[in-house]
Amino acid sequence: MHNLKIIKGFLPLQEASIEDRFNKLYIGLRLKEERMYSDKEVLLLPKVLPRHRYFKEWNIRRRNSDKLSQYINRNGHVCNILEVGCGNGWLSAKLATVARGKVTGIDINMVEMEQARKVFRNIPNLRFMYGDIRSGILQDKRYDLIVFAASIQYFPSLDEILKVAQRHLTLQGEIHILDSHLYRFNEISEAKQRSKKYYTQMGFREMSAYYFHHSIEELRSFNFFMLYNPHALKNRLMFHKSPFHWVAVKNSYF
Repeated sequence: MHNLKIIKGFLPLQEASIEDRFNKLYIGLRLKEERMYSDKEVLLLPKVLPRHRYFKEWNIRRRNSDKLSQYINRNGHVCNILEVGCGNGWLSAKLATVARGKVTGIDINMVEMEQARKVFRNIPNLRFMYGDIRSGILQDKRYDLIVFAASIQYFPSLDEILKVAQRHLTLQGEIHILDSHLYRFNEISEAKQRSKKYYTQMGFREMSAYYFHHSIEELRSFNFFMLYNPHALKNRLMFHKSPFHWVAVKNSYF
């Protein structure tokens, strides 16, 4: 993907091989949605101007990332952190400012990853890796915290990706899922239809084959706890509320 050329806001079909199909669709959609940011904008994320098209969304992500940073500060055992699906790297960079150890961002999107490497190259305890953790690229590396922020929906099996991630946790390590919708089982069919309709309207109908809807029920076989439940009464009444669950999954040894 690092050789793909964006010409006048579009990614030419001839530039993409079959294995790059997802990345071509993903980047094309983000361009259409105006979610491809300049280096200067990425450096300032999650802060955006009030007139920004996605101001409300980034406000939610800013508050959630602040809470995650506070969680890391409160838990002294959290040293080394892995963010899976780090994109342009803004969250990995933010976590590197509070981490007691090293932060690694990993993604299969080389376009955004090259931007992350360039924008945040001066942060000494931060690095970025190109690849898929299911491929064994991490070898025997272990982390105190593995974060899926707005990325878990791109993995077809929640059970599979969590079990893979658990193999890379330290004994007290945790996996955190945030900034992604987790549905009740009976909500998934309707959610799939909404996604398919949206992608079709945007001109990227094929993208619905790469976007997956996971349910809370799928977590039952894991030792997990809820740090934020948007359906809880107290949270529904809050002025600053998030539509996303924040779930922590413990190491399989516990």
